[in-house]
This record gives sequence, structure tokens and C-alpha cells, in this order.
Amino acid sequence: MKIVYPIIISKTSDQTVPYFVSIPDIEGMTQGKDIDDAIQMARDYIGLNIIDRQDNNLDVPNSNYTLPSAENGNVVTLVDVDIDEYRRKNDFKTIKKTLTIPNYLNKLGKDNNINFSELLTTALKKELNV
Repeated sequence: MKIVYPIIISKTSDQTVPYFVSIPDIEGMTQGKDIDDAIQMARDYIGLNIIDRQDNNLDVPNSNYTLPSAENGNVVTLVDVDIDEYRRKNDFKTIKKTLTIPNYLNKLGKDNNINFSELLTTALKKELNV
């Protein structure tokens, strides 16, 4: 799922974070140290926001892609986020899975201090080419 939202980047008087970013379609705000960082922070904010909405079965707002007019030297642009790719790279929330393995493998694994969760995660990544 790819999404695109307009953002507004405004220059601030704060030297530490001189750019403020508004994301109107999701009522979001972030900041950046330069224009590139501001766009990256907006992309990150959007990705986290959409993943959270999806995980909580909330609607993902559509955008009409209408760019607000640039005023007072603001930069107005569109930011795209591939949510599926973003989730793969940033969703490290763990979940508990119940699985069944033969008793002898369980015993051997315990005897050899195998971390079953780590092993399963590694095997799934290899199998799924992730």
C-alpha cells in the first residue's frame, strides 16, 4: 500500500530544529534540521501513524493531494510512503505465537541453549526472502 500526503515545511527561529512540518491530512506535526531531514521526518511520522491506525483497525485517511498554497516562504510538497516496506523495516513489535514441535527437538534445543524465537524469526526471514 502506497500513500501520498501533502506536507507544509515552515522555517522557525529555533536554531536546533529550524524546520517545522505540518501534515494536515493526518493532523500530524514533526520537525527537521534541514529540508531533507524535515521530509524524512514527515515520511517517518506518516509511516508510524498509518501502521498504528492499521494495527488498531482505524481508518487510514485518504488525501485529495491538494497542495495548500505556500505562504511566508513555506515549502509545500507531497511525500510518499510505501507502508508495506515501511512496516518491514520499522515494525519490531513482537507477538507471542504458539507452535508445536516434537518433544525430542524441544529437549535438544533447551540442552543446547537454543533461542527458539530467534531461530524461528531467522528461518522465517530466510524463507520469505525478507
